[in-house]
Amino acid sequence: MLSASAVQAASQVRVVFGRVKRRLKDLADQDDLTPSQSSVLSRLDKDGPASASELAAAERVRPQSMAAILAALRETDLIERHPDPEDGRRQVVSLTTTGRHRLQGDRRVRQEWLAQTLQERCTEADRRLILKALELLDNALESAPAAITR
Repeated sequence: MLSASAVQAASQVRVVFGRVKRRLKDLADQDDLTPSQSSVLSRLDKDGPASASELAAAERVRPQSMAAILAALRETDLIERHPDPEDGRRQVVSLTTTGRHRLQGDRRVRQEWLAQTLQERCTEADRRLILKALELLDNALESAPAAITR
């Protein structure tokens, strides 16, 4: 049986994180990338070069959908394709310098907005409490199972 405080905390975390995510997304929506395109750029930045089929599987989209996403990103010079050094029949997708700069700029804008908001609306003690709460949440999630077993 779940405690009332665990249920309430879970609800509040979900609501607040959803609100933060929407606000950060609103900042990103000021540019011309779709959420899928942004996700692919972030994945390439985090995981490195990948084939279109690997990206489709990782993003859980059909290969045809990934082809359209990659075509749009290529058109704006955010990605490039090269022959796979291990299998010349395959193409590997990677970020261009423009793509990397775009990602860094988008992240900087979001980071600056959130930092400015916390600076203006929270005291130093509030910010330290937020940091501690996030540390506790991160620690709890680190050891949690991927899914609830019933």
